[in-house]
Amino acid sequence: MIKMQVIGNLGKDCVVNTVNGKNVINFTVAHTEKYKDSQGNMQEKTTWVDCAYWTDRTAIAQYLTKGKQVYAEGQPEARSFQRNDGTPGASLSLRVREVQLLGGRGDSAGGGAPSYSGNTATASSAANIPSANDITEPIDDLPF
Repeated sequence: MIKMQVIGNLGKDCVVNTVNGKNVINFTVAHTEKYKDSQGNMQEKTTWVDCAYWTDRTAIAQYLTKGKQVYAEGQPEARSFQRNDGTPGASLSLRVREVQLLGGRGDSAGGGAPSYSGNTATASSAANIPSANDITEPIDDLPF
């Protein structure tokens, strides 16, 4: 089995479709890496991953909106094709097994987002996670 994990931002709102009686949530994740080229100049490279999440649990779709940061895991598929101008092209897609919301534009904290995988769904409450200002114990004092 080959497994791929991607963390990035959604390029646009997801689309929920029904194919042969099964629900699929389609979304695109952009992952941008910054690096220095051989001349020492900063460069950016963005990789787009088309994701297909086949699930009956479509409740997460309302949260998969443009700009949100997500973690997606599943089986990768690489496809090659020929563009209209005759040049070769390639695309990377992911058959999602698990997706988790990490945050995004307008979010004050990344925690508290639902996570969905396979046939189970879990959600944590942001109210249960203390902020850095709420912690009164010494940070360097380990309990073990």
